[in-house]
Amino acid sequence: MDMDSTQELKDKQLAFAIFRLTMGVNIFLHGFVRIVGGADGFADKTQASFNGTMLPEFAVRSFLLVLPFIEALLGLTQILGIGTRWTLAAGGLLMTTLVLGTAFRSDWNALGTQMIYVIGYFLLLSNTRYNAFSLDAILARRA
Repeated sequence: MDMDSTQELKDKQLAFAIFRLTMGVNIFLHGFVRIVGGADGFADKTQASFNGTMLPEFAVRSFLLVLPFIEALLGLTQILGIGTRWTLAAGGLLMTTLVLGTAFRSDWNALGTQMIYVIGYFLLLSNTRYNAFSLDAILARRA
């Protein structure tokens, strides 16, 4: 591998790490702030926006109560780079459920923002070959 190729690979690895870290911090803080502020309060406030949709109230409430904990866990594992491939896939699937709920509410502006997250997960997941700065990579080097 020549010097330009080596530098390009290192740059892609660094870019991946920064993107994964930033997405992880974002998702972690979505959950952490909601947990610290009271998951019940978050669920109460958000559930009201689903009134009048065809989604069952008990399902919405149950999902909203666990959502902050899922976000915090997924964000933390993204930050650390643990189980990166599966963590990113789980994050993408979480976004699928959020898009579904948002579509039922007909909140197309919020859905557009969520699609940006979906694209972010797509980019991260399709570039996991550059996952060099993570606990996954450290553990792989030791094995």
